[in-house]
Amino acid sequence: MRRTIVGVMGPGAGASQKDLEHGRRLGALLAQQGWVVLCGGRSAGVMDAVCRGAKEAGGLTVGVLPGDDPGGASEAVDIAIVTGMGNARNAINVLSSDLVVACGMGAGTASEIALALKSDKDVIILGDHPEAIAFFRAVGKERVTVARDPDEVIAGARRLLGR
Repeated sequence: MRRTIVGVMGPGAGASQKDLEHGRRLGALLAQQGWVVLCGGRSAGVMDAVCRGAKEAGGLTVGVLPGDDPGGASEAVDIAIVTGMGNARNAINVLSSDLVVACGMGAGTASEIALALKSDKDVIILGDHPEAIAFFRAVGKERVTVARDPDEVIAGARRLLGR
């Protein structure tokens, strides 16, 4: 039976402390649901935090790396997929996910949200990013859900994945 894959996208070096805390908690909660965590896989920012949280909770993590060397992967990545594609790997992140969660915001994360919406994927935006939320709600309409904390992400994900 195929497992549910939840893609968690978020900033690397530019992640805030709140983004990191949310990412770690979110990873643990996703793992507790039995869902696979997929992210950009690097040992930085939200990518590292979500994988660490998932691993601490016994989950499976997949990292889709921009380069051609698995050496830059987070220690908490179980399966490192090297692409040599740079930012173009964002399409793999999105298309391989059953649901996309944005934890934090930056240009890379925004590109992944846009790709998800273009691919008719549901997106949950975690956090307080009013300009981004307004834009993506206007573009994605009912495909965009907003959550204030990781627990709300899980509730929304269960609803969206259950339809």
